[in-house]
Amino acid sequence: MLRVDEQQQTPVNFSPELVAKFDEIVSRYPEGKQKSALLPILHLVQAEYGWLSVPAMDKVADYLKIQDIEVYEVATFYTMYFMRPQGKYVLEVCRTGPCGIVGAEKIMDHIEQKLGVKEGEVTPDGLFSWRGVECLAACGYGPVLQIGPEYTFYENLTNESVDKLIADLKAKGNN
Repeated sequence: MLRVDEQQQTPVNFSPELVAKFDEIVSRYPEGKQKSALLPILHLVQAEYGWLSVPAMDKVADYLKIQDIEVYEVATFYTMYFMRPQGKYVLEVCRTGPCGIVGAEKIMDHIEQKLGVKEGEVTPDGLFSWRGVECLAACGYGPVLQIGPEYTFYENLTNESVDKLIADLKAKGNN
């Protein structure tokens, strides 16, 4: 397995199908305003590769005819973009005040123990990574988590419901 810094140097070549999707997105904006397409294009790249490597971001900058740093600024600002490889399923646990009061930290500790990886790491089978995130807008139903890339949402978490969720995802992910 490659280390992250080696993976970040792997050349990226966008498929003609992916570039066609970029073209369609750019066509939605006025001439000279192609930078407006940056967010949706980054979503497509992440959906294709699972994360945004430096070479992938550089290719996006070339495509949009903008500076590399403009892509890096956007990609690192928004938490929905991943700057390193993630698991097939990314468990994102709300850690803000209301969820924290009802046990978000305990759920995150349980997930760490259950998966055997720390926040931001990927399980050896490549299925899971997890992280704490800011408000998921379900304060009355905490603790809550969402799972990318589909962003399914789970409320009123307990250790048992997390265990079942992980078991269900393992069964689904190994098929």
